[in-house]
Amino acid sequence: MYGAILGDIIGSRFEFDRGNRSRDFKLFAPGCEFTDDSVMTVAVAEALMKADAGDDEPTVKAHLIESMKKWGRSYPDAGYGARFIHWVLSNDTKPYGSYGNGSAMRVSAAGWLYDSLERTREVARWTAEVSHNHPEGIKGAECTAAVIYMGRTGASKEEIREYVIREFGYDLSETLEEMRNRHKHDESCMDSLPKALRSFFDGNSYEDVVRNAVSLGGDTDTLAAIAGAMAEGFYGVPAELKEEGRNYMPEDMLNVAANFEARREAPANMA
Repeated sequence: MYGAILGDIIGSRFEFDRGNRSRDFKLFAPGCEFTDDSVMTVAVAEALMKADAGDDEPTVKAHLIESMKKWGRSYPDAGYGARFIHWVLSNDTKPYGSYGNGSAMRVSAAGWLYDSLERTREVARWTAEVSHNHPEGIKGAECTAAVIYMGRTGASKEEIREYVIREFGYDLSETLEEMRNRHKHDESCMDSLPKALRSFFDGNSYEDVVRNAVSLGGDTDTLAAIAGAMAEGFYGVPAELKEEGRNYMPEDMLNVAANFEARREAPANMA
């Protein structure tokens, strides 16, 4: 979960092309802050920890809706999309068909809490469907969680890449440089997932992956959150980066993150 949160914080000061699309920058600096990506990552993690590992779809979704609305209302100015914050602040619990990258940036907990790829994808799908129930929104969440799961369970990058192409059909033929050259600010899963995946596949450490994602410009906090979540599954997150990142997180988020770290270290309790 820290992989997504730190990616969000690191990428936050460059969003909307406030950087120069370079890999050369200080990771934590004035202007860094957590955004809606971190808030919703924590919300989903808290919901999935409240649910029993084998709970059915209605039960898990009820926990997700309750937690996402609670956290969103606690941090209403964190930078949500207009449709999402309207959903958060309303009494409506129905999804609204979004294919935005919010479904992918918040899903990382699902990649850690289950002992099969099938269950991981199932719960990831539910985390998307409560709001982002467009097929592309669902696909983005499932793909992100699947990459995390495969990375943490020992799959090679080539195995992960083959699975992603076969199961999700993302076009990974563009290089990072080509992505930079065709740059535009795009918050859809269709644009963000190939960029995050390429950042992950081309990186050689957690930090390297995040630098790749930020260098693409545009929605840098979310790109770095998604790519960082994938990188955490494969590489882990260095302790010194976690320590520095905690300085940007409020106490309630730190508490959930600590509980999650303890929970994921106890796989015997998962199903």
